[in-house]
Amino acid sequence: MDLNLNGALFVVTGSTSGFGKAIAEQLINEGAHVIINARGEEKLEALHQKYHDKTTILAGDITTDAVISDLIRKVHGKKLHGIVINAGGPPAKSFINTEITDWDNAYEKLLRWKVKLTQELLEKFQEQEYGRILFIESAAVKQPIENLILSNSLRMAVVGFAKTLSQEVAHQGITCNILAPGYHATPAMERLFANKSLLLGISSEDAKKEFEKETKVGHLGDPDDFGSLAVWLLSPHSRFITGQTISIDGGLVRGSM
Repeated sequence: MDLNLNGALFVVTGSTSGFGKAIAEQLINEGAHVIINARGEEKLEALHQKYHDKTTILAGDITTDAVISDLIRKVHGKKLHGIVINAGGPPAKSFINTEITDWDNAYEKLLRWKVKLTQELLEKFQEQEYGRILFIESAAVKQPIENLILSNSLRMAVVGFAKTLSQEVAHQGITCNILAPGYHATPAMERLFANKSLLLGISSEDAKKEFEKETKVGHLGDPDDFGSLAVWLLSPHSRFITGQTISIDGGLVRGSM
């Protein structure tokens, strides 16, 4: 299927590993140009060297106002087809082990910057009467994940924001959706393996097996498979899908919603 993305411009945050990298590379393979973003300049440069003519570097922490401002300058005067809003989350903790400062930091890392970035780009999408906004969150928005009280809570706020926004802008050719991944073979999962191994006093490999047991298909997901759906949602073909939270979890979530 031709996704009609040749020459289209996208922004992918957190684009040097995991889901972000998978999405960025698949967009490039479809002929798009991608503004790639991450904090680590070395990995950004490596990705840029691999896809020199198809990428533009935006280095820095996208959760900060300064880097968001840099992004707005880079897209000024250009048609922007869509953005993938993707970044890591707060540390794994149970509620009893959190301080109020942990909640303040989680708000900064999981919600505030996403609202700020969307505010800054929405006028451009409205002027174009076209745009794709895609949030990468977690299956935790449908089924809480053990020891992730901060992520479970604040990502639900992103769902409320995205769902409401989708209703406000649907008539302007703008879609706004959320992908909710379960357990995939990403660097973020490696950190969860380490945390679970400490909690249970088991090896990281055994901790990985525990996560695989929770997934009905019996194995971790492949970020490239995840990226395929993401890229379709970023294409013109997805114009009738908006305000949705779509699970990609191998059967992890037991509920019907």
